[in-house]
Amino acid sequence: MRLFLLTVLALVALAANSVLNRLALTTGGIDPASLAVIRVGAGAVSLMILVAVQQGVQAITPQRSFWGPASLVAYMLGFSFAYVSLDTGVGALILFGVVQITMFAGALWMGEAVTAKRWIGAGIAFIGLVALLWPATATAPDLLGSALMAFAGLGWGLYSLLGKASTNPVRNTMSNFIWALPVTALGLLVVQDITLSPQGIALAALSGSVTSGMGYALWYALLPRLLPSVAAVSQLSVPVIAALGGVIFVAEPMTAQFIAACVLVLGGVALSVVNVKRASPD
Repeated sequence: MRLFLLTVLALVALAANSVLNRLALTTGGIDPASLAVIRVGAGAVSLMILVAVQQGVQAITPQRSFWGPASLVAYMLGFSFAYVSLDTGVGALILFGVVQITMFAGALWMGEAVTAKRWIGAGIAFIGLVALLWPATATAPDLLGSALMAFAGLGWGLYSLLGKASTNPVRNTMSNFIWALPVTALGLLVVQDITLSPQGIALAALSGSVTSGMGYALWYALLPRLLPSVAAVSQLSVPVIAALGGVIFVAEPMTAQFIAACVLVLGGVALSVVNVKRASPD
């Protein structure tokens, strides 16, 4: 039960992170490159403070790493720039579809025996996600935006798979953020007009320090205890949680399509990840 509740908390953090980033890009007055840089910088600072408190000041020296920071940069920059041209729903579909493919491929590569029930549950959940997020007037999504979001999905999928080997989640996450920061800053070179506002900076900093930095550290702490396929399917609930947040906090409408889609997604996730043990007959 503790693992379940912590996993739900991590998924809520990921969903809140998506909401904060959409707000920052659409109404916050900030460009995508600055958003990514502030997110990574704020996350690095908050995690350095946490590591110093928990493990001592000497522990804030970043560990040597390549793939963790590289996959984090791919996710941060791909996600931020993709949402300049993609609708929210289509972007989420591409992101979590690629994450799903990446993590299931990783599960098979690592020798996990993915059961038929898990495949079926993942399929049901993804169908529900399509029903939830596909726009009513479907048009071909922007090609560059789609490629960038697929790149972000690949980065996040790899980042999650790497978390399976994490032995010190908070310090590992801190190191990833520190090494990712200078590379993420290169994104500023492709922005014609750097745009900053107090609201955009605040949203980016909140996203970076809390729902990215702390949320990713919690996710890394949980991943060694989750099978890759379970972690992949569980993340399909993130857009649903974000949509529920919109209903609760933004007074967005609760439609029959929304309810049916949520049932499909959450039902598919439950089918895929919950193990039901039958009691042996007396």
